[in-house]
Amino acid sequence: MALKGLDIFKLSPKKNCKECGSPTCMAFCMKVAQGAADISACPYFSEDAKAQLSEATAPPMKSIKIGTGAEEMVLGGETVMERHEKTFVNKTRYADSLCNCMDEATIEAKLAEVPKVDYDRIGERMYAELIYVNYSAEGSYDYVELVKKAAALGRTLVLGCTDVEVAKAALAVCKDSKPVLNGATPANYAEMNAVATEAGVVLGVSGADMNEIYDTVKALEGLGNKNLVIDTTGATVKETFANTVQLRKAAIKDGDRTCGYPSIVNLVKVAKDDLHLQAALAAIFTIKYGSIVVMQEITYAEALPLYGLRQNIFTDPQKPMRVEPGIYALNGADENSICLTTVDFALTYFLVSGELERSGVPVNLIISDAGGLSVLTAWAAGKLSSSSIEKFWKEADIEGKIKNRKLIIPGKVAVLKGEIEAKLPGWEVIIAPREAVELVKFLKDMQANGEA
Repeated sequence: MALKGLDIFKLSPKKNCKECGSPTCMAFCMKVAQGAADISACPYFSEDAKAQLSEATAPPMKSIKIGTGAEEMVLGGETVMERHEKTFVNKTRYADSLCNCMDEATIEAKLAEVPKVDYDRIGERMYAELIYVNYSAEGSYDYVELVKKAAALGRTLVLGCTDVEVAKAALAVCKDSKPVLNGATPANYAEMNAVATEAGVVLGVSGADMNEIYDTVKALEGLGNKNLVIDTTGATVKETFANTVQLRKAAIKDGDRTCGYPSIVNLVKVAKDDLHLQAALAAIFTIKYGSIVVMQEITYAEALPLYGLRQNIFTDPQKPMRVEPGIYALNGADENSICLTTVDFALTYFLVSGELERSGVPVNLIISDAGGLSVLTAWAAGKLSSSSIEKFWKEADIEGKIKNRKLIIPGKVAVLKGEIEAKLPGWEVIIAPREAVELVKFLKDMQANGEA
């Protein structure tokens, strides 16, 4: 049952705000109940009341921190089933997979490939944030040595190990980086709990089915450990999907906090050696509640669409994605190349820049600040106008950086041509086609005529 403002008010010291300056009042309590304020903002609640309320008002899915420094990340903390209800909070993290059952040549090759997928998209770094290091009793490669090599890449590790002694040895060389120890089962949870607690790391829980997992999580909570993640990987894709969705639904819809932990989905187990299937499933579990998704190998072929999807899913739908305003030199453009301007709405940027690159014509793409709106919306809102372009030209010192004085503007705002020429003396304003797909022919024709 959701905590109401009146429930919180009953626990408050009920001081007069005007006298003591405390935010404690019915209005404040209502905000706390709605999640719009933190109970710690009031210095007059007792520590016991704060403890009760912090637990009661916490998200149905617990927020779990892993990693350290620049690699620290938060898993879970979700409050809704669907993105359109509110927003998703902490994005899915992707892990490359290693195993001590691999031969040395394969391990070295995989370690060399991991850093290659690392690029920036709309201000967000896209790379494999985690490395899942699996332990096999039949493996010939030394597991601790494998953990050392994986840790040297500077990524947060997930140790897939159910052997208590091996887990201790592995944590001895990597516990400071705050990895996940994915090793608790119904058979060893007490011993693994002691190992994880001593090392101060998050403990992963797995089982034959959700009943086993639930009982094991309950037992670990009884031991005082709520620093957990749940491995929802089943024997099949269908079972894995059902487990992952059931976990989120039980926590958010049914209010069962024993199910309210982030999930690990290991696609290496359910889609062995099929990289294309793993990529497709990774997309599904990005949408449907995978907190950590483990893949056999993350290459550019998988990363480009997958990370783009994740960025869309975990972006606040009320805040459009924007690219950084500035000059983007495409196809080897320099200060003498023709200029084209458009808005900072990410979708517009990618559509336009893609067509410009396809044309092969050197172009300086100038992105101005339009509040993240599309061309027509920005124009209607006054964010894209001759005045805004003039202002950006001065702020970015466009004339000092570019000698070419030809500027192509979006065809949908052709009405601005005269105004821009008046604001930017000496510039020839050219109207582009209305659709981005027509830019290739448009620019090639200009180049053939010596205009570009």
